[in-house]
Amino acid sequence: MTLLDVPGGRLEYLTVGAGQPVTVFAHGLGGSIPDTRPLGSGVRGTKVFCHFRDHGASAVTAPVSYAELAGELRAVADAVGATRALGVSLGAGALCRLLVQTPDRFERVVFFLPALLDRAPEDPARLLALAERAAAGDRCGLAELLLAEQPKAVRGLLEARRWARARAAALAGPAFARLCRGLAGQAAVPDRALLARVDVPALVIGQEGDDVHPVEVARALAAVLPRAELRVFGEGGALWAHRRELRDLVGGFLAE
Repeated sequence: MTLLDVPGGRLEYLTVGAGQPVTVFAHGLGGSIPDTRPLGSGVRGTKVFCHFRDHGASAVTAPVSYAELAGELRAVADAVGATRALGVSLGAGALCRLLVQTPDRFERVVFFLPALLDRAPEDPARLLALAERAAAGDRCGLAELLLAEQPKAVRGLLEARRWARARAAALAGPAFARLCRGLAGQAAVPDRALLARVDVPALVIGQEGDDVHPVEVARALAAVLPRAELRVFGEGGALWAHRRELRDLVGGFLAE
């Protein structure tokens, strides 16, 4: 792991592989570098997996906003010379915000399970509940909420429950609580129409039956990006039930 000093804190990232291209991977809320690594298993070149603030060893004191998260993603991308990027959920939102600011920053981009665009979460109670459990140090309660954010078809899997318990143990505390509260009323970008300036190949991946990552958001994002390809997986969770197909899809797209 590498620690990168940034104004007001530090960011943690892991570099895997070598050569070109260099792709940066950004996880979702409550996710981690290990969670994101399967998405890069079929990607050639150098892969850089970063942690946003309040995940892993990353810590930044600046106020919470998608603009700040975009800045964190940019800092890592610039430090490693990344030419391609993949964002998951929260990471997809941060990537959208970065591209609003700099449409040509990357040569290729992947958005996996985007959760929102220019509208704040319709159900802020979900984020506030995560914050409440994290602030109280309630690992069991936090694990149940994290598990509830997974597709319905996988919530009963032992592997999924183990994942939720491990993430809750890592996240419980005031820092993650502040992050969730800060995001509760925010949209990723001020206007989705600004993304029409991102004239680079893009892959948008959604999945049916996912309340946290509505497939309508993936379709809306693909519709506004000029050179987007949309892929929607069925219920069951792309990472849980279609991992090999997902790996080949992402690897093939980023190999071009």
